[in-house]
Amino acid sequence: MNKRFEIRHPEKLKNQSMPMAKKPSWIKVKAPISRGYLETKKLVKQNKLKTICEEASCPNIGECWSRGHATFLIMGDICTRGCAFCNVKTGVPFKLDMLEPDRVGLSVKKMNLKHVVITSVDRDDLPDGGADHYVRTIEAVKRFSPLTTIEILTPDFLKCDDDVIFPILSSEPDVFNHNLETVPSLYPEVRPGARYFTSLRLLSRIKETKPSIFTKSGIMVGMGETRIEVSQLMDDLRAAGVDFLTIGQYLQPTPKHFPVKEFIPPETFEHYKKLALGKGFLLVSSSPLTRSSFHADDDFELLKEARTKALDAQKNVNKKRI
Repeated sequence: MNKRFEIRHPEKLKNQSMPMAKKPSWIKVKAPISRGYLETKKLVKQNKLKTICEEASCPNIGECWSRGHATFLIMGDICTRGCAFCNVKTGVPFKLDMLEPDRVGLSVKKMNLKHVVITSVDRDDLPDGGADHYVRTIEAVKRFSPLTTIEILTPDFLKCDDDVIFPILSSEPDVFNHNLETVPSLYPEVRPGARYFTSLRLLSRIKETKPSIFTKSGIMVGMGETRIEVSQLMDDLRAAGVDFLTIGQYLQPTPKHFPVKEFIPPETFEHYKKLALGKGFLLVSSSPLTRSSFHADDDFELLKEARTKALDAQKNVNKKRI
C-alpha cells in the first residue's frame, strides 16, 4: 500500500481495490507546465493557501492555473466526511486559522481576479459548519478587491441550525453553489454522510431568501445513474429555483475510491445540456471535463446575460397579455 495513500485516506483502507479504467481520448488533458501555472502555484504556496484544484486532483488544474485562476479551499484540507468519490482527506480537522480570510483576500488582489470561487471541506465539528468563516472570507475579498465577484461552493450544513445561512447571504456573494454530486439512489453508497433532500432544501431556501443571488449546483455522471434519474434530478433543481447546472464525468482518484461505471460520450453530455436548458436553467455547462468552478469567471458573465434576456422576455409576455 502506498504510504501517501495510507496517510491521506485511512478511512478507505478497508475498501476493496477497484481497477482503474483506462480513460478514453476525450478525457485526456495536457500536463501542467506553463509559466502561468508555475506562478499560480508559487503564489498559493507563499500565502499558505489550500486549493480544491490540488486536493481534489482536478483534471483542469493545468488550464485554470495557467490562466491565473484557482479555487480557494478554506478551513483546512481535512474533511469530517468520507465520501466514496472524493480525494480530499478525511479525519479530525485542525482549528480554524483566523488569518486565512485576509490571506485569501490579499491573494485575490494579487492575482487580479475578476471572479473568485471559494469552497471548503465539510466541518461537521463546528456548530455553524464554518458559516462564519465563509462570511469573514467574503468580507476580506470585498475589502481587498472590491470589484471581484464572489462565488461560494458550500457544504450542506446538515448538522447546523437553519439560520446559519443568513449571515452568509447578508454578506452577499454573487453566486451560491452547492453540489448534489449524484442522483439520490446512489447517495447511500457514494455520499453516505449527506442527504439529497437536505441539499435541495438548502438551495431552495437560498433562492427564497435572496432571489438576487444566482444559485448553482453540479453533478458527476458515469457512476451508474440512469438518464431518467438525471432528468428527474434536473426537475428537482428547477423546483428549487436553481439557475445554473454543471455536469461532468466522474473520474476515480485511486483504486480504493468508487469505481467509474461508464465513460459518458460527449454527445450524451450535449443531450443533457439541451434537456436542462429546455427545463428552464439559465445556464448549463455539460462536458466530460466540466467541473463546478471550471471557467466560472466566464460563466458568471453568461449568467448575467441569460438573466437579462429572461427578464426581457417575461416583460414582453406581460405586455402582450395587457
